[in-house]
Amino acid sequence: MIEVKNLSKQFEENLVLDNVSVRFEQGKTNLIIGQSGSGKTVLLKSIVGLHSVDSGEIWFDDRLYNKLSFKEKKEIRKEIGMLFQGAALFDSSTVEENVMLPLDFFTQMSSAQKLERVNFCLNRVNMDKTNALYPSELSGGMKKRVAIARAIALNPKYLFCDEPNSGLDPKTGILIDNLIKEITEEFNITTIVNTHDMNSVLEIGDKVVFIYNGKKLWEGTNAEIMTTDCIELNEFVFATTLAKKLIGG
Repeated sequence: MIEVKNLSKQFEENLVLDNVSVRFEQGKTNLIIGQSGSGKTVLLKSIVGLHSVDSGEIWFDDRLYNKLSFKEKKEIRKEIGMLFQGAALFDSSTVEENVMLPLDFFTQMSSAQKLERVNFCLNRVNMDKTNALYPSELSGGMKKRVAIARAIALNPKYLFCDEPNSGLDPKTGILIDNLIKEITEEFNITTIVNTHDMNSVLEIGDKVVFIYNGKKLWEGTNAEIMTTDCIELNEFVFATTLAKKLIGG
């Protein structure tokens, strides 16, 4: 479980997060949605610790993250997996080396133990026998799957995904969504996904949080989102769905 309470963040004169409170549930895919500039990315990065916050609390289970020492925060970071937009694989490293990277940084495993874990994670994302390949030899969907393998290498309690379907065709995007949901349920992870993709919302949105002008305007399930009376959310859903139809998505 991750919970934020009364979170606010300002950049110069721009109030980006305005007193946001929300609880993200363990074993479920928790989606943050909103238009560009709404504050959803800042919220995600603030929870991870990439942004400091001006006020409020960030709880990882029973630990108040933003009040911990650097050493204490480092221990929690070992429990975090991150799937970056665009996969963010290192081009000069093989698939095996990319997935092994967090194990090199955060564990004292032997080489044999690390390789065993890498192979397990690659198998879990259906990327067996790709160890020696380089990112340039992979499709967009394959890169995302390798990035997921790297994100779960440390067997995280918390998984953060920033626009996981960015740059993917709809069919591949659904495959990535389903993989994220399967891994979340299988390993009982608290997963937070930052997205503007309504396909993702309808496919895997166990819990959906709508951010509008820095405020949490609505939260509920993917089933409830279609019957909400929140005007701003309805406009977002309609505009997003219409845009996908116009571009043939």
